[in-house]
Amino acid sequence: MKVAMVSEHASPLAVIGGVDAGGQNIHVAALSQHLARRGVSVVVHTRRDDEALARRIPFAPGVVVDHVDAGPPREIAKDDLLPFMAAFSDDLRRQWEADRPDVVHSHFWMSGLAALTAAEPLGIPVVHTFHALGVVKRRHQREKDTSPPERLDVENMIIRRAARIVATCSDEVFELARLGADTGWVHVVPCGVDLSRFRPPPMSSVGRRATDRVQVLVLGRLVERKGIDDVIQAIAHVPDADLVIAGGPPAGELAGDGEAQRLLAVAARCGVSDRVQLVGRVDHERAPELIAGSDIVVCVPRYEPFGIVPLEAMACGVPVIASTVGGLVDTVVDGVTGLHVRPGSPQSVAHALRRLIDDPALRERLGADGVARARGRYSWSRVADSTLSVYATTLRTQARRRHGAVR
Repeated sequence: MKVAMVSEHASPLAVIGGVDAGGQNIHVAALSQHLARRGVSVVVHTRRDDEALARRIPFAPGVVVDHVDAGPPREIAKDDLLPFMAAFSDDLRRQWEADRPDVVHSHFWMSGLAALTAAEPLGIPVVHTFHALGVVKRRHQREKDTSPPERLDVENMIIRRAARIVATCSDEVFELARLGADTGWVHVVPCGVDLSRFRPPPMSSVGRRATDRVQVLVLGRLVERKGIDDVIQAIAHVPDADLVIAGGPPAGELAGDGEAQRLLAVAARCGVSDRVQLVGRVDHERAPELIAGSDIVVCVPRYEPFGIVPLEAMACGVPVIASTVGGLVDTVVDGVTGLHVRPGSPQSVAHALRRLIDDPALRERLGADGVARARGRYSWSRVADSTLSVYATTLRTQARRRHGAVR
C-alpha cells in the first residue's frame, strides 16, 4: 500500500516543543514509521519552512519527507498558512498524478483542505484526522482564538467530503456529531506512545534524589491554554513540593518569551519563585528521563484535543493529575492511573497533589496501573494496526462505490 500523509505545518523532522511543534509532529512521525514496518510506503508532505532543506529527505525505512514549496521558505505561524494552501494543493496534485497513492491521510484542517482539493479530481480517497477542532478552540479561547475565520467552514467541508474521519478520542466523536458528521464514518484511533523509550526506570535508580521533597513536572508548550498558571497557584498550597516546568524556547531564550515571563510573574505573586523552575525546551529524547525522575506529572489544560504527555507519564509509571477535557478523559482513568481535576481550578490541583503526596502507596499503585494501561492500549503498533484497518475499510468502500453500492 502507498500512503500519502499530508501535514502542512507539523513536520516529523521538527524540533518538538516550539509554539507550533508538538503532539501532531510526534503522531505523524511515529504513525508513518510503524506503518512502514508493516510494508506500507509512506510519503509525508509538509510545507518547506527552510530554504536549505532538500526537497525529499529519507526519514525512516519506507518513509520519506517531502518539502512542498508553498509560500516563503521560512517558519510561519500555522494560523497564517491558509493563503499558501492553494500552491500546496497544486503541488500535491502534480505529484499524485505522476505517482498515485492508494490513500491520502491528512492531518489538521488546512492539510485536509489541500488534500481534498488535490485528491478528489483524481479519485483518491482521503482519510482525515483533525487533531483539533476549530469550534472547540473558539469555544474555549473566544477572542484569543487566532485561527482564520474560514476555519469552521473548511472543517465542515472536510466532515462532508472526507472518505473517513479518524478521531483521536470519544470526546471528539461527540463534537463531530454536533457538527453533523455521520458517526458511522468516524473511527476512534488514539494517539500512541513509544513504549521502547517511555518506560519505568530500573529499580536500582529508584530513590536516587537526595531530597525528600516531591518533584512535580509540567511538560509541554508554554501557551496559556495549558493551564500551567493553575499548577503554579496550586503549588503555593503544597509547601513540600517543587515544580519543574519544561517546554517553550531554549533556556537561554526564556527571558524574551512572553508566556515564560508571565508564568514567572505568577510564581512571584504566589510567593513560590524559589520552588518553581522553568527549564525551557527539552529535547524529546530527554523527556523519558525527565518524566521518570519526577514523582507526579500534572497536565491540566483548559482544553486539549488529545494530550500525549499523560500517556508518556503513564508509560513511565508516574501518576498523572489531569483535567477532564478532550482525550485526557479517555487516557487517564480517575483513581486508577491518575486523578481527574476540574479545568481552570488551582484548588482542585492542590487537593489532588496533597492526596498523592500524603499517600505514597497510592502513587505507586496509580503508576503501576498506568504502565499496564499504556502498554495494553496505546502502543504505536496497535495504533498503526487500527489505522491500517481504517485504510482497508476505506478502499473497500471505494471499490463498492464504483459499482454504485454506497456513497
